[in-house]
Amino acid sequence: MNREKMARSLAVKRRRGLPLLTGETAQDELRVRLLGSAENTAMIAEIRAEAERMLGSGDPELTYALFREYGDTGERLPYERVYFERRKRLNAFALMSLLEPEKPEYAEALRNTVWSVCNEFTWCLPAHYNAGAARTEIDLFAAETGFALSEVLLLAGELLPGLLRSRIRTEVEKRLLHPFLEEGPYGWESADHNWAAVCAGSIGAAAIHLVDDAGRLSRILERVLAAMNCYLSGFGEDGVCAEGYGYWQYGFGYYVYFAQLLKGASEGEFDSFASGKVKAIALFQQKCFTGGKSVVNFSDSLPEVGIFMGLSSCLHREYEEVVLPDPGLRASYAEDHCGRWAPALRNLIWPRNGGTAGSQLTDPRKGGPVWPAEAYYLPDAKWLVSRHIDGDGHIFSFAAKGGHNAEPHNHNDVGHFLIHVDGEAYLADLGSGKYTSHYFGAGRYGIWCNGSQGHSVPIVGGVHQSAGRAYYAEVLEAEAGAKEDRLTLELSAAYPPGTLRSLTRRLRWRKEGLPALELTDLFTFGEEQAPLTRTVVERFITPLEPVTSAAEGKLVLNGKRRLALYYDHTIWEPAIEKRSDEDHFGRGRFWYTIDFKALGEARERLAGHFVFRFENEFID
Repeated sequence: MNREKMARSLAVKRRRGLPLLTGETAQDELRVRLLGSAENTAMIAEIRAEAERMLGSGDPELTYALFREYGDTGERLPYERVYFERRKRLNAFALMSLLEPEKPEYAEALRNTVWSVCNEFTWCLPAHYNAGAARTEIDLFAAETGFALSEVLLLAGELLPGLLRSRIRTEVEKRLLHPFLEEGPYGWESADHNWAAVCAGSIGAAAIHLVDDAGRLSRILERVLAAMNCYLSGFGEDGVCAEGYGYWQYGFGYYVYFAQLLKGASEGEFDSFASGKVKAIALFQQKCFTGGKSVVNFSDSLPEVGIFMGLSSCLHREYEEVVLPDPGLRASYAEDHCGRWAPALRNLIWPRNGGTAGSQLTDPRKGGPVWPAEAYYLPDAKWLVSRHIDGDGHIFSFAAKGGHNAEPHNHNDVGHFLIHVDGEAYLADLGSGKYTSHYFGAGRYGIWCNGSQGHSVPIVGGVHQSAGRAYYAEVLEAEAGAKEDRLTLELSAAYPPGTLRSLTRRLRWRKEGLPALELTDLFTFGEEQAPLTRTVVERFITPLEPVTSAAEGKLVLNGKRRLALYYDHTIWEPAIEKRSDEDHFGRGRFWYTIDFKALGEARERLAGHFVFRFENEFID
């Protein structure tokens, strides 16, 4: 980037204040538009309900005891629940102060919350804070807080007294802008994952709003854009976010929020959307949903995620190929447990004139939201993703992955697959677990949702897959077809050396009639291997309780549809066990492992053939 060119462009063309953020020239104009939009009615009611809930209590205190808990026990949630509640208060009171200025209680609560946030010891989370650091710490949430306050300042205007406006500028400068310029570079500036986009994008956005000197602003933005290029380097040309959809929504969302502000401030001269890779990343959303709000939740992803309609609308305006999902899939206002300002505001102000008629995905037969029948092989991530829709409008989805075991937010899951119908999981991925110090420490792969023991992959000689870039799948065949999708993988390199000579997994997703998945694993051992090292367990993960059948060689999974699992009972003996852990939010969850153990003596070659076939009946 030419810093001098940017400085000249921003000095001449930069639009300041509310118009840059919302397109409106005054708060009154923005309020009229937002309140007059039928699209916003439900969301405004949700914001009002949150604000009313919070009015009855004061700002929760971030005590020293809460701050110390992570260091003492590794637990993150006690501090974070209070921290995020404060951000939710900031959001709700700022938005309701704009929407209903006739109610002074909102403005008063906003002023108190701004004061509290400005007084916090650190804007970082304890999990990211290094007390012995020689420089000012900047993590994801510190950067997001500065971004939020800079926009609250613009949006609230004179509702904030001069002292609070000055405090915001002072704290953002002290905690973000000055350290970024004078104490960096920070490690996340060269990261190829969400940290680069969120931290740099938030700092860049705050700088566009608050920094008056064009030369200084251009210095900041030069560094921000370099970090954004590092973020993009973490994607292949297929646009897949290996961290999972939630991190696409998070990291790429902040890329977009900053890019839109920079494009507006320079009147289009600096356009971070003008890239084929960015367009491919924008298209990832519509490729990874399996039905409704359910996603292909490989890595640390939640199984169900509401859609940010503001982000989707912005991307559709940039790229007509980006479809607008049905409004019924939108994320509710309160769905973001972190209380992030940037998407909350943009979900309110961006969904207008989003696209032409027919650009939204809705099933006219059922009146409900759907996704189109499509199949993709995504060669950089080595994912196969397929949605098939039958004559009654039901979505049968299949996904499988190759890849390697050092991906961002990695799980040891090479060769893993899932099956959904209308968003209901039959063969599942557990997704993300409860984040603790242990979760991101040496014991990460002993946790079920992270290690291969919690995925639908074989256990060989009692050994699970290993973590690291050297443990990977070789793709032998990959095809997404009209009637059948196929993925064949060589998986032996995903296991420790010497575990077995070869492991070929062939997955055939047959879409004619009622869909069926045929899975064939071929295990080859070395002659020198001891019999105990040749034992094989075929493991499958399901949230549905497996039911034995009167017919030999058959198990049944009863969801809204019935999925039959057929196997050769002369070779394989099934064992079913109910298991549990804590999900990302600390709530208990349950699932089942179906383990098929090979019978008989160890041999040099062993074939496992399993068929998952949907039956033509619904479960009442």
